[in-house]
Amino acid sequence: MDKKVAELLNDQINKEMYSAYLYLDIANYYDAKGLDGFANWYEIQAKEEMDHALLFYRYLHNNDAPVTLSAIAKPDKTFSDLMGPLQAALEHEQYVTSLINAIYAAAIAVNDFRTTQFLDWFIKEQGEEEKNSADQITKMELYGADPRSLYLLNSELKARVYTAPSLVLD
Repeated sequence: MDKKVAELLNDQINKEMYSAYLYLDIANYYDAKGLDGFANWYEIQAKEEMDHALLFYRYLHNNDAPVTLSAIAKPDKTFSDLMGPLQAALEHEQYVTSLINAIYAAAIAVNDFRTTQFLDWFIKEQGEEEKNSADQITKMELYGADPRSLYLLNSELKARVYTAPSLVLD
């Protein structure tokens, strides 16, 4: 595997773990506000991000590339209202999309088609992640000011259940 591609994939492990930290921090914020459904949503997001990190980890090992783990940064966001975490989540997902795109471009540059095939799943996943984040913002804009509607939205988010990723590594 190309050294630069391997470095980017290693860095992505760290970025995915940071994402999990960020989403646990958002869950913590919503828990403190009494919004257990929002907290549930972001706890599940955190689990998904940890799964993503493990997929990158396993992919590197399966391709005889060294794995180098680095310290995970503490989330640096502070929130003052219920919309803030949703906006931070969308911005973060857009950032992660840019990271995946950069790895993909580096892999293409060295004709690493195995890695591009691996990343295809993440590109699709990022589209879903950005849409989910944008949809939550839209719903909060529409319903968040009304306590009864906020209760229903919280109940909807509380119903989310964890599903492991379906990517098969070879």
